[in-house]
Amino acid sequence: MLLCVAALAVGSAPLAAQDSEAPPALEDLIPDSAVENPEDWAGQGTEGEEASDNNDAPDPDTPIELPEGIDMPWPSDIEIDDVEPLQAEEKIEFADLDLGRAQLDLEEAETVRLNGNLVLGFPQTEPPFSERGDFLLRYEALSTIENLQDEDASIAQLVARAREDEELLGNLLRVYGYYDGQVIRSIGALQPGDEAASETPTVRFDVIPGNRYRFGAIDLGNLDQAPDYEDLRASFGITSGDFLQSDTIVHQQFALDRRLGETGYAFAEINEPSLLIDHEREEGDLTLEVEPGGKYVFGEVVSSDPKFLSGKHLGTIARFEPGETYQRSLSMDLRRAVTATGLVSSVSVTPREVTPPQGNQPGVVDMDVELERAKLRTISGAIGYGSEEGIRVQASWEHRNLFPPEGLLRVRGIIGTREQLAGVTFRRNNFGGRDQVLTIDAYASAQDTVAYDANTVAVTGSYERLSTLLFQKPLSWSVGALVLASDERNRVIGGVPRPRQTYLVGAVFGRATIDTTDSLLDPTQGFRVTGFLAPSTARTAGDQFYYLPNQVDASYYQSVSSGVIAAGRVRYSSIIGAPLFAIAPSRRLYAGGGASVRGYGYQAIGPKNDFGEPTGGRSLVEASVEARIETGFFDGAVSVVPFFDLGAVSIEETPDFRFVKYGAGVGLRYDTGFGPIRVDVGVPLNPDPDDAPVGVYVSLGQAF
Repeated sequence: MLLCVAALAVGSAPLAAQDSEAPPALEDLIPDSAVENPEDWAGQGTEGEEASDNNDAPDPDTPIELPEGIDMPWPSDIEIDDVEPLQAEEKIEFADLDLGRAQLDLEEAETVRLNGNLVLGFPQTEPPFSERGDFLLRYEALSTIENLQDEDASIAQLVARAREDEELLGNLLRVYGYYDGQVIRSIGALQPGDEAASETPTVRFDVIPGNRYRFGAIDLGNLDQAPDYEDLRASFGITSGDFLQSDTIVHQQFALDRRLGETGYAFAEINEPSLLIDHEREEGDLTLEVEPGGKYVFGEVVSSDPKFLSGKHLGTIARFEPGETYQRSLSMDLRRAVTATGLVSSVSVTPREVTPPQGNQPGVVDMDVELERAKLRTISGAIGYGSEEGIRVQASWEHRNLFPPEGLLRVRGIIGTREQLAGVTFRRNNFGGRDQVLTIDAYASAQDTVAYDANTVAVTGSYERLSTLLFQKPLSWSVGALVLASDERNRVIGGVPRPRQTYLVGAVFGRATIDTTDSLLDPTQGFRVTGFLAPSTARTAGDQFYYLPNQVDASYYQSVSSGVIAAGRVRYSSIIGAPLFAIAPSRRLYAGGGASVRGYGYQAIGPKNDFGEPTGGRSLVEASVEARIETGFFDGAVSVVPFFDLGAVSIEETPDFRFVKYGAGVGLRYDTGFGPIRVDVGVPLNPDPDDAPVGVYVSLGQAF
């Protein structure tokens, strides 16, 4: 091209007006032949171009000769000295790389399969999902897909439920403070790692929580105006910088409300909390408007129906005294106690300001009790049959407030094969204090048991502090006195009469129980110990006798594993100070039956006379062990109870263990929520000839 340009330059003389240094114009570079016949001219090629017929490619294995003028050796010929390794610098510190966002590993995400249709993936590696365990439990409980049976699942159903569950997962993430979380939903039949598609379509949610937000500013309204602000603020366990969680707000709001109610703030108010989320700060500012009001102490209890239940009487039921700091729990307890009397159909207890707080002095609130009377008269009856008792019909009438306040009168009667009775009872509940009961009972009865035939007239009186289902007490007690006249003899068997003997008996008695168990009717842990003493005197056959009946009962309960309770009891009883004939047969000691040694009849264990009749004794020992095992049937309401019992009765004041009887068997318990229904089947292991081969016992509550 340079040669061509040069030729064009020689053939054309420049014009005078042209710059001799200016480049030629484009038209000057195109020859006339190219204009006349451009196709022929284009096929001529460029001047000086030589065609080459050598199209052979060089052999790639041909060695490259060293270029001229270069004497540097090839790398294969260079000898490199050993490099001395670098020594570690102890002062060097490596900084953690914080990218400011969650780190994910989608390919190696950990997965949890909840059922055949549902898989959850957790691809976030940093920061870790610290609440994942509780998060999964909640999701399983609320998921609509989790409740869908595998065989019932279809694509349409899964798609509809997947949308709901995706929203649910997002809401749950926000509950735990993950306000930037993401949920990736996919539906298919082939999951990563599977070689073949499943016939059942599967929903997969990949949960990416992101960073967890924290509490920012905390505003508790006017709480700081309360006299004991520091104590109240400490009860609200949320501070700035804590991880944000909705549950925590609810729990701490309840804790603050409870603390206010238990420290005198009778009229405190707490509004619904509000949370302002700042995504830039990754924080939530909490506002909880609190109006503590003022502190108060209890005043008087005021009844809306003083002729029925006076305010003075209700004050004896209350577990607070005037002048004590107001506690909401004691107000609620008073309401439950009034309900437990059985005399009212509805009741409410409301604090009413009498004196407002002034300075550091608390105000005074009276407790207004608004009540409505319930139906007070009751007629009840029962009819039944037992192999030991025969036919038994009983009935009673009572008025629960005939002598206000809480003065009950009951008239009762029994007609049966082995027992007839007529009696009247006066009872005053909450007499002198909460759950303290005064009872006077008079009755006349005729009993014909396997051991004795007794016609008795008696009057008893007792004053006791009861342990109730509403308020189970660690210590309960009773004291009382008894006077009776009884004409008794051993049973008549085969037409042979026994001589009758009259007993005039007077006694005072006392009982105390220490109870650490967790339930009156169905304990699972703890122990009970009961002691009983009854100094007595009896006049019979012209002589006066003095003796001391006494008894100790102890029981222990322990949970040995999930759903298994081990229980055991022992009983020791004796009558000290009088010969056996001086003690009325109805007041002697016997064993056997559903509350004693199961497998034997009622009163069937003990010394017997020549006619095979139980004569009773002056000392007794019993022991029982059983395991209460949940079966899982009927939502865990049914339990199986294998048991083993033993008992011995002796004529002497101390047991001689000459005639120990053993019984074993198995029972069922059905938990009604109020108490278990008990059915026990026992077998005597060393029976006498007259003992039945099996015993069946049905009652409410455990055997002990």
